[in-house]
Amino acid sequence: MVAAAVDALPAEFRDRLSNLEFGVGEWARPEDYARTGTAPDGVLLGVYRGIPLPKRHAGYNMALPDRIVVFQGPLQRMAHDADDLAERVRHVVRHEIAHHFGISDDRLREIDAY
Repeated sequence: MVAAAVDALPAEFRDRLSNLEFGVGEWARPEDYARTGTAPDGVLLGVYRGIPLPKRHAGYNMALPDRIVVFQGPLQRMAHDADDLAERVRHVVRHEIAHHFGISDDRLREIDAY
């Protein structure tokens, strides 16, 4: 589902996914909660781990890939059926890609991307 969500992106976005890989984890790690400012009893559906494109400087090279991880456990618990799960995965992938492009959660709320 994650690969399908990435493949469904418009080419102008897919082509700018620089040094980025995608993965699926069962649940978020404690450090993911801490880094994102999410309460330990909160729900974390995905995370972007890396350096956003606008913060990369001319010397950015030979770096390990940034990583977007989608958390299967909470998404499966929230989803009503397979179609709902696929839509939720698509939303999380796009949300985390926005962070790759340097867009904050506050800005995503401003543009009503939630």
